[in-house]
Amino acid sequence: MANAPVQRMSQLMAKTLRDDPADAEVLSHKLLVRAGYVRRTAAGLWSWLPLGKRVLANVERIVREEMDAIGAQEVLLPALLPREPYEATGRWDEYGPELFRLQDRKGGDYLLGPTHEEIFTLLVKDQASSYKDLPVILYQIQNKYRDEARPRAGILRGREFLMKDSYSFDLDDAGLAQSYALHRQAYQRIFERLGLDYRICAATAGAMGGSKSEEFLAPAGAGEDTFADCPNGDFAANTEAISYELKPVDGSLVPAAEEIPTPDTPTIETLAASLGVPASATLKNLLVKVDGEIVAVGVPGDREVDMDKVEAHFAPATVELVTAEDFTGRPDLVRGYVGPQGLEKVTYIADPRVAPGTAWITGANKEHVHARNVVAGRDFEVDEYVDVVVVQEGDPCPNCGTGLKLDRAIEIGHIFQLGRKYADALKLDVLGQNGKPVRVTMGSYGIGVSRAVAALAEQTADEQGLCWPAEVAPADVHVVAAGKALQTEVALDVSGKLAAAGLRVLVDDRAGVSPGVKFTDSELIGVPSILVAGRRAGEGVLELKDRRTGHREELTVDEAITRLTSR
Repeated sequence: MANAPVQRMSQLMAKTLRDDPADAEVLSHKLLVRAGYVRRTAAGLWSWLPLGKRVLANVERIVREEMDAIGAQEVLLPALLPREPYEATGRWDEYGPELFRLQDRKGGDYLLGPTHEEIFTLLVKDQASSYKDLPVILYQIQNKYRDEARPRAGILRGREFLMKDSYSFDLDDAGLAQSYALHRQAYQRIFERLGLDYRICAATAGAMGGSKSEEFLAPAGAGEDTFADCPNGDFAANTEAISYELKPVDGSLVPAAEEIPTPDTPTIETLAASLGVPASATLKNLLVKVDGEIVAVGVPGDREVDMDKVEAHFAPATVELVTAEDFTGRPDLVRGYVGPQGLEKVTYIADPRVAPGTAWITGANKEHVHARNVVAGRDFEVDEYVDVVVVQEGDPCPNCGTGLKLDRAIEIGHIFQLGRKYADALKLDVLGQNGKPVRVTMGSYGIGVSRAVAALAEQTADEQGLCWPAEVAPADVHVVAAGKALQTEVALDVSGKLAAAGLRVLVDDRAGVSPGVKFTDSELIGVPSILVAGRRAGEGVLELKDRRTGHREELTVDEAITRLTSR
């Protein structure tokens, strides 16, 4: 076995810090900076120092090995991309302000790629002409760009980030389903090898488009996604993707709607208190503008409207809340007293909880007046039912009815069955077996490589610092010379022997640094095994510590080498 390199900390381009960075908000941000893995270059832009680059490269290696194992072929496409393909699919505008747009000296429009569906589609269009050329899976590991309004949480949400994106090209939907299944299985192997705790959750397709979508989420307090998990284990989904079946009820016995005076009750809280009813008996009607047209959104009064769901439903249209000016010249819209009955030229969407036959107390479209016994389907019509409420802890599982549990998580992977959205836009056809053109169907699959590093830090760190799983750690063993010349000599000697046995070694041989600081740094840096040349080094006895469990034992040099190389 070839000698692995020994990294001497006396020569390492990295400095550990005792204190958290002033701008750090989450654990991974604090520890990756303090342990000398990354440094901030600008808002949302990070430089990877040698230790961090090693961890990043290990994640890349695992991703690459598992992608190669399913027959995927690696390519590398440019990050600077022309406008035209994205304009053809509509994403030049759909991406909005998060897309980095720029011009060359001749006035040509370009962008920094956030994802590469369009460019991969054109690549296959150029290379594949027959059904014999398919199926094919292509992937790359490359920096992506997103103009975040507020970059935060260190490398979790930056403007530049490293991503594996792969794309499958098949002749039919059955082939797409198979490519999707291959990726799903590969992702499970990747995240298991990385040592990540994760959940596979149903998700929305968003700007990517397509029919089926699942996210791989790593539970962590620093996560920006909220997912719902059924205790029975039969359901998991991003809260934005949860939908409920519409269940009409019999409202034939509900008395006729009647108006009731309700002075000074413009909010659900004041209305419920005035009438002595629960907020759930009232109907909340939120007014928004969709590309300038007013739309009313109806939900039970005790629930909040999830604007992300509303925006996703109307995408790529622009959605914004109405303002006071929007009520001018609209006598049918009375601020604080809007009801769905009698609305003029207003599209009305409602949550499935506002099912046909359900009765409500809602605005009467008159100031200081509400109406009760207002029945959906009798007194007003719903133009479209859409799941638009904020999911709450305890909401019923769509599969079994058990109360859902909510948790925060980091999105580490996302897979999509895109279908023919991009193939249609860019006219990707091949000749079929019958000699006629066949429109290709696609899948898109992403893993946040740099984000996975942060997710691992969030999930595995403890009070002392980072605590890397063996496959991604920057070294196999961290040798500490805890003393003067003799200990340093022993530490360097055993490091050389460990390297000769094929282990990756980080050795702290820094002169003038106290043993206490070295011990603290070894905990902070988080290599799985720590080998200390301390007070008994002259006797040929070392201390081996397991970073995760804290277990310590004294071993001879030969025993330590045998123990470490047998792991």
